[in-house]
Amino acid sequence: MIHFATFSCAAIALLSCLSFEASAKDPPRPNIIFVMADDMGWGQTGYRNHPVLKTPNLDSMANNGLRFERFYAGCCVCSPTRASVLTGRSPDRCGVLSHGYALRHQEKTIAQALKDAGYVTGHFGKWHLDGLRGPGAPILKDDPYSPGHFGFDEWLSVTNFFDLDPLMSRNGEFEQKKGDSSDIIVAEAIEFLKKHKDGGEPMFTVIWYGTPHSPFKALDDDKVPFGNLKVDSENHYGELAAMDRSIGTLRSALRELEIADNTLLVFCSDNGGLPRIEPDTVGGLRGNKGTVYEGGLRVPAIIEWPSVIQPRITEYPACTMDLFPTVADILALPENVFVRPLDGVSLKPLLNEEVGPRVRPIPFRFQKQAAWVDNDWKLVTTKRDQGAAFELYHLKDDPHEETNLAREKPEVLAKLKAGYKAWNEAVEASFAGKDYAVGRLSEADPEPHSWTEDPRYEPYLSEWEDRWEFRPYIKRSKKK
Repeated sequence: MIHFATFSCAAIALLSCLSFEASAKDPPRPNIIFVMADDMGWGQTGYRNHPVLKTPNLDSMANNGLRFERFYAGCCVCSPTRASVLTGRSPDRCGVLSHGYALRHQEKTIAQALKDAGYVTGHFGKWHLDGLRGPGAPILKDDPYSPGHFGFDEWLSVTNFFDLDPLMSRNGEFEQKKGDSSDIIVAEAIEFLKKHKDGGEPMFTVIWYGTPHSPFKALDDDKVPFGNLKVDSENHYGELAAMDRSIGTLRSALRELEIADNTLLVFCSDNGGLPRIEPDTVGGLRGNKGTVYEGGLRVPAIIEWPSVIQPRITEYPACTMDLFPTVADILALPENVFVRPLDGVSLKPLLNEEVGPRVRPIPFRFQKQAAWVDNDWKLVTTKRDQGAAFELYHLKDDPHEETNLAREKPEVLAKLKAGYKAWNEAVEASFAGKDYAVGRLSEADPEPHSWTEDPRYEPYLSEWEDRWEFRPYIKRSKKK
C-alpha cells in the first residue's frame, strides 16, 4: 500500500517537472521594434510603383511580411498618432489634440507595460510628446515629459523633426551627431540591440524617424536619382532613399544578431503625405496631411515576424491604435496595462490568417474634422459643429472618395452617425479625465509652445542660433 503523503510528494514533483518541461518548450517572447516615418505618404513606396522613388528594402520587408493596403495613422498629424501608438487610444482621449501637445502622465503606455513585463526598452529619434513645438532640439534631462517618464530605459531623442547632423539628447546629455538622421538613429538602435541581446531580457525598440518631414535636407549622393526635380522634392525623396537604406541596415543587423526570426518588426508612417511635393505622395488618394480624407490618414504599413507570419497582403482595415492591444494579446499582458476605453483592437488573429470584418470602427477627430471608418464605409465631416453635414463614402468601390452617398444611403448614414456621435461623447468624457482612476485630471495639460520661447532653453539660444535648422526659429522668437 502506497502511503498517501509519499504519493502526494511524488505527484507534485512529477507535475512540477512536466510544468517546467512545457514552459521550457514555449517559444521565447519576441523582441518588438516599432519603426515610423514622419510625413511619408501611402503612395511613396516601390511596391506601390512610385514613379521615381525606389524602396528595395521596404519592398523586401513587404514581400516577407504582412503588407497592409488599408492601414491608418491615429491622426492626420504627428503628435496625436504617436500618442495612439503608445496608448492604444484615440489621441483626443489622451489630451494630444494636435502637433506639439504633451502626453498626459495619467496615460499608460506600451513601453511601461513591456518594462513591467521584463523587457528592456529604448527610444531613438523624434519624440514630440512633451508639449514643445519647433524643430527637433535635444530633450532636457529634467523634462517631465521625456521618453524616460513614459517607460523607456534608454533614449537618444529630440523634441521634433530632425535632419542632417542633428544635435540629440542621450538620456538628457547632449550629443552632436554627423550624417543622415535615419542612418544615425538606426545605428544607435542596433547598438542598443547588441548591448542587450544576450542579457536575458527581450527588447522593445522604438525608432521614430524625422524623415521626410520638412525642412528637406538630404545627403548629396542620396539626391542624385532625383536631380531633375525641384529642390524641395529632390531633397524630400533623397531623405526617403536614405530612410529605406537604414531599414535595410536594420533588417540585416537582425539577421546578423540571429534575432530576426523572433522579432516583431512594424513599419508605418505617422500621417499621410505632403502636398506640393512632386511626384504625388499619396498614391492618388484624396487629401494630404492635415485632412481626414484617405490621403491624410492612410499610410504604408508592414509587419514582419518570420517565425509567425507567412508573407501576404491584407485589405483588413487596421490602425496605429491596434499596435498596443496586439502586443498585449501576444504576450498575454494583464488588463490593467491599459487605460480604458481603448479604440484599438488586437491584430493577433490576423497575423496567421485573414479574419472577418473589423468589429470596432476606426475613429478620427482633428480640429473641426472627423471621420469614422467602419470596414468599407467611411463617414466624414469637415465641420464638427452641432448639425454638421456628413459625407458618406464606400471605400471599396470608391477609394478616392469622389462620390458622396449620404443621400442615396440614408440607413447607412444614420447608423454610422449614431456610432460616431456616441464615440464622440465618450471622448469628451475621456478628455475631461473621467477614464482615470481618480475620475479627473490630476494636473493641467501644458500649453503647447515653441522651445525657442521656453525659459529652460534660453541658455542655449546664443550657442544654437547659427545652426541651420534652428536659425530661422530663434530669429523669429527674438522678434516677438
